[in-house]
Amino acid sequence: MIQEVQPPEAGVAPPQPGDADAGGGGAARWVRLNVGGTYFVTTRQTLGREPKSFLCRLCCQEDPELDSDKDETGAYLIDRDPTYFGPILNYLRHGKLIITKELAEEGVLEEAEFYNIASLVRLVKERIRDNENRTSQLISIGSSYNYGNEDQAEFLCVVSRELNNSTNGIVIEPSEKAKILQERGSRM
Repeated sequence: MIQEVQPPEAGVAPPQPGDADAGGGGAARWVRLNVGGTYFVTTRQTLGREPKSFLCRLCCQEDPELDSDKDETGAYLIDRDPTYFGPILNYLRHGKLIITKELAEEGVLEEAEFYNIASLVRLVKERIRDNENRTSQLISIGSSYNYGNEDQAEFLCVVSRELNNSTNGIVIEPSEKAKILQERGSRM
């Protein structure tokens, strides 16, 4: 569960898990991110799970090419949608993709691509493909013929094809789903 953290007074860092360390090293493990105005707190270890990702380069490697600003609380400022950041951070935490009904997989894919989390990009693309395949399943129409067993039934296959239209000089490209279906159809 993602908890929205309110910023503390300027110059006062909020207590973080691990801050009780007498050696003072605990605070260095924790990172505050201000993603589109919503605060997230996580560890450098979590962000470092994808070494080539934007988040690892920003917070763990402190890549000078990224040179991100920090707000008055010391949180890294990231101008992205906080709604879609939750699944990204949770994926880094436990390696599982959890998307609520309110979120579009395409939105999570967009964020995974922005943050350069390759394993998550692959996972979301697979999930989108699986969902598209489920929607194009064959539908049994029944049969008055008896083939000897129920494993051999007739199926109705509904195929939809988007065409490139040119209306008033404007060319409309087919959707990604249509391109995939067209590609599959040409292989048959």
